[in-house]
Amino acid sequence: MSDKPLNGHRVLVLVTNYGVEQDELLVPVGRLREDGAEVIIAAEAAEPVQTLVGDKDPGETVEPTTTFETLNPDEYQLLLIPGGTINADQLRLQRKALETVKAFAASGRPIAAICHGPWALVEADVLRGKTLTSYPSVRTDIRNAGARDWVDEAVVSDSAGGYTLVTSRTPGDLDDFLNGVSRALVGS
Repeated sequence: MSDKPLNGHRVLVLVTNYGVEQDELLVPVGRLREDGAEVIIAAEAAEPVQTLVGDKDPGETVEPTTTFETLNPDEYQLLLIPGGTINADQLRLQRKALETVKAFAASGRPIAAICHGPWALVEADVLRGKTLTSYPSVRTDIRNAGARDWVDEAVVSDSAGGYTLVTSRTPGDLDDFLNGVSRALVGS
């Protein structure tokens, strides 16, 4: 096996079984795996994950690796939360997913979220004192959850509050987002 920059790193991705934005799931998973990381996709059920393109058109389906109920968050170094309005809205209602978010923040391990993904962070109450970005419509929820600031930038990395949080706005920011994710993972 050749030496790759993320060899030996494990990433956990949380999604629901319907509505995750296709590129916000497939592009990070593909790139992280290409760079040597082991990426595990956890969904609410052990059924195919139906992605969407632009929150409306069916995209590819993806087989999850595990479920929220059976995963052990302690086995991973970084948590990644893709967006998609439907996915993000449903994810924040999943008790086990929120417990996983809280476990990562409490242990100081990095979390990365893109687009509407920060809704799970709002619900888990882990944004106090953080500066971050997201899809613009999530801005008020983020501020109401105690974040220090919301900014309109391609990627924001903030280490306040005991853990690193990497956030981006949309699929158009994926290159910057993945560079931030890689830096956070190597530093973890």
